[in-house]
Amino acid sequence: MTTRDIDPVYLQPTPTIESDHAAIRAFAQGSAAGAGDEVATAVALYYAVRDGIRYDPYRIVLSVDGLKASRTLASGHGWCVTKAILLAAACRALDIPARLGFADVRNHLSTERMREHMKTDVFLWHGYTDIWLNGRWVKATPAFNVELCHKFRLKTLEFDGRSDSIYHPFDLEGNRHMEYLNFRGDYADTPIEAIAADFQAFYGPMLAATEQADFDTDVARENL
Repeated sequence: MTTRDIDPVYLQPTPTIESDHAAIRAFAQGSAAGAGDEVATAVALYYAVRDGIRYDPYRIVLSVDGLKASRTLASGHGWCVTKAILLAAACRALDIPARLGFADVRNHLSTERMREHMKTDVFLWHGYTDIWLNGRWVKATPAFNVELCHKFRLKTLEFDGRSDSIYHPFDLEGNRHMEYLNFRGDYADTPIEAIAADFQAFYGPMLAATEQADFDTDVARENL
């Protein structure tokens, strides 16, 4: 199957995957300048999102405005879903098919504040980007920026455009880091209503408790 055979929906802008937004197009073009082929371009975009946008799970706004790629780019921070949305938008802006993938994971990276209010280490609707390269879909997970990985003693998650880039099961000390429990499938746009319903049911108190807190401060406190 060639790119021409891919459903065109994976190349089109959506309310959250704003591949036609001027700022997104400029970001994509600037990040991939001189990259060469589609694989090198996708890799360049991955690292631009992974390290150029700080991971912050405290600022979750489950609406079109809160999830759209241009907001994440302008703010300079995002969580796994919004960073995956931004990467998908950047890929589509350069005519590389991309979609969103979701999974439920057991995540051992969290702060005391999150552990206290979530009451679970299961994270529903973890987001990643699925990119069409060399005739196949390849998973890319740009969530954790390199500085965060260093603070938590995690292996940085690399992406070569050929192999799936999903979380490591263990950290650098050999402790449990991430376990994939359930893959929810792939989507052309963000399934906001489904995510919002599950988050409200399972994490309602956590969302309220973290919205006025600062993730970087909590991370620094736990890594003194």
